[in-house]
Amino acid sequence: MRDPDDVPRDDLLTIGRFARLCRLSVKQLRHYDDTGLLTPARVDPATGYRYYAPHQARDALTVALLRELDVPLAVIGATLAAAEPERARLLRAERDRVAERITRDRARLELLERLADGGGLPGYEITSGREPQRRLVVVRAVAGPGELAERIGACVGRLLEGLDGTPWRPPLWGLFPLDLAEGMRIAIGAETAGTEQGAPAGLERETLPAGPALETVHHGPYAQLPFAYHALLAAVHERGLRPLAPVREAYLVGPGEAPAEEWTTRLVVRVAERAEEAA
Repeated sequence: MRDPDDVPRDDLLTIGRFARLCRLSVKQLRHYDDTGLLTPARVDPATGYRYYAPHQARDALTVALLRELDVPLAVIGATLAAAEPERARLLRAERDRVAERITRDRARLELLERLADGGGLPGYEITSGREPQRRLVVVRAVAGPGELAERIGACVGRLLEGLDGTPWRPPLWGLFPLDLAEGMRIAIGAETAGTEQGAPAGLERETLPAGPALETVHHGPYAQLPFAYHALLAAVHERGLRPLAPVREAYLVGPGEAPAEEWTTRLVVRVAERAEEAA
């Protein structure tokens, strides 16, 4: 990047002319100066007027383009300051962030379309019973709500790799907190023979206590599981019960076994009377 001091003053552009040249507003240029994103070539010490060099137009146009693409200012600043290949890496990371957001938005759109087409929330049969104690070998991960699918897939891969040669009984189980939040701890596990032995290398043991529970079965893609959770947890509260973490998902039919519309997931939440302490 050229040094602005090398540009003769007669070649400098006023902020108004520069704004028109770069398809930005004067207000935007002032903001970018205040945040250090695009500093004028010269500021008149007496009047405070800002002046820009013609070669700054490329950076200004880049800022305008990336802002039009909703790239955060911090990422734009880092991109302008970086040289190749770091600049390409930053832009690819931003591309991946947008792709992830589009995926989440597409899932939300599908949920809204199902609600609109069906005239409301789909119905689920809620049953009560007693969930037995289960001894699992698990792998754990930390995830945010938007990362669940990716983290679950990675956990399944790690679990099956760790179980190689170890007999286990389907289905796989997912364990999740009651509240979906950033930094939540999740686990994917399986029941194995020899539950009193140590876990296979790279895996941990977890015992899920027995107790009264409510459950339902969801048929369809995982993106539509919020419908089942809505029905299940609403039933818990309507019956005066308290849900106990973790919520359990049993993957009865999943990817590779049937089309997404035929995936079958059993949701189980252990419950207690309101007056009881959590086990």
